[in-house]
Amino acid sequence: MDKNRVIIFDTTLRDGEQSPGASMNIKEKIKVAHQLARLGVDVIEAGFPISSPGDFESVKEVAKAVKGPSIAGLCRCNEKDITACWNAVKYSKKPRIHTFIATSDIHIRRKLQKTREEVVEIAERSVRFAKRFCDDVEFSAEDAVRSDFNYLCQVVEAVIEAGATTVNIPDTVGYAIPEEYGRMIKDLKNRVENIEKVVLSVHCHNDLGLGVANSLAAVANGARQVECTVNGLGERAGNASLEEVVMALNTRKQFFGLTHGIKTKEIYQSSRLVSSVTGIMVQPNKAVVGANAFAHEAGIHQDGVLKERLTYEIMKPQDVGVPSNKLVLGKHSGRHALIRRLKDLGYHIPQGEVERVYGQFKALADKKKSVYDDDIIALVEESMGRMPEVYALEYLNTSSGTGIIPTATVRLVKDEKPSASSKNAKKGGVIQEAACGDGPVDAAYKAIDKITRIDAKLTDYTLKAISGGQDAQGEVNVKVEHRGVSYTGRGTSTDIIEASAKAYLQALNKIIAMTKDNKKKVRESL
Repeated sequence: MDKNRVIIFDTTLRDGEQSPGASMNIKEKIKVAHQLARLGVDVIEAGFPISSPGDFESVKEVAKAVKGPSIAGLCRCNEKDITACWNAVKYSKKPRIHTFIATSDIHIRRKLQKTREEVVEIAERSVRFAKRFCDDVEFSAEDAVRSDFNYLCQVVEAVIEAGATTVNIPDTVGYAIPEEYGRMIKDLKNRVENIEKVVLSVHCHNDLGLGVANSLAAVANGARQVECTVNGLGERAGNASLEEVVMALNTRKQFFGLTHGIKTKEIYQSSRLVSSVTGIMVQPNKAVVGANAFAHEAGIHQDGVLKERLTYEIMKPQDVGVPSNKLVLGKHSGRHALIRRLKDLGYHIPQGEVERVYGQFKALADKKKSVYDDDIIALVEESMGRMPEVYALEYLNTSSGTGIIPTATVRLVKDEKPSASSKNAKKGGVIQEAACGDGPVDAAYKAIDKITRIDAKLTDYTLKAISGGQDAQGEVNVKVEHRGVSYTGRGTSTDIIEASAKAYLQALNKIIAMTKDNKKKVRESL
């Protein structure tokens, strides 16, 4: 075993699934497990087989389907649990039995209602029993942090003698402080006989927000396995976050001097998949994988990043699978960020016009949380007057219901005036198309796409009521992306399908108006 390599033990499918509302079915577990294998985790803890027939089957199917990582199952220190665990994980080429029992006095007396001596005997006997099935046996001393240290050493010595290959020292209730926890790991290595025969592991909960900090303190003091979850999912406040632990080891490699097997470019994809499957969204300011992790709004930060990325970024977004960093334009943004985005959109603002455009931008940013690309475009197009409406909705009819394929018929009126977009759209004053879709809105959008022939991707859709009662008006806001630029559209109507069509059309009209010919006119007018 490489003493400088940290083993990444992922328990998203077991402890992560214990987050309220995060339950996964068998297909979802297999899908996540395959992604974890692509991510390069060393061990996947696939579940707690004895806990339910469903969990048993999911662990078994993961063990059958997923190649590469070891597949572990959790079990209590008794023969029934251990046997069930083995029957589930035995299909893996690299099976692991992970058995546990509590070692803190509060657990021993109140929960287990046993003596310390009985717990040592149970732990040793259970590890010996598990070794009958496979060589790879992990033992966890539940609530180790609150255990009497001398007694914990006694338990660890006993399970090593019984044949455990990994010994886990969990902070089950997130009670530890990094300095204290690191010292505990160091003292165990110094005090326990034959400790060098096992991999010392840590499993830290985040009740005080210290799960990652405690894990790293343990690693710095000799632990060589970290048990963690994607997005930090887990019981109560969650577990140590896999992505944060790994990127800390990467970013501070000179400090830790340690390696791991994680393919970091798969981190963002893994995070998104787990979020999608569990329905638990990642908070925007979450480290490494949050929407704002590589976003900059403050003008000083934006200016620094534009000049040299390392001024405000300690890791590249591409390193974790995020395409690029993001300059969020808002009231804190500076001139350099605005000018850079305008250049990206094809505008080159004369030096004498910068202050005027920036002043208009700041006034708008005070009214809006975020300023989108088409908001910026509108600022520099004021001298041209109102953006032309190339397509207008004349007729819309949709059909949908149970057992019916949703369809939509759309008739648009097209402005006959010469347009730079004419090469991308059908000619004619009135154009009608029909289409099928996943729902009436989707069908309407597909029919509109047939008419306009604009390759636009819908990236956001929101609907809200803007008045009360049964005849309430609905407001639809959409965001679409075309050639790397985002455009927004808004539509209102008492009919939400009509409001949706109007919003989509408004966004497409903005795209049409923003062709190269129109950009040239704008630049010439400034």
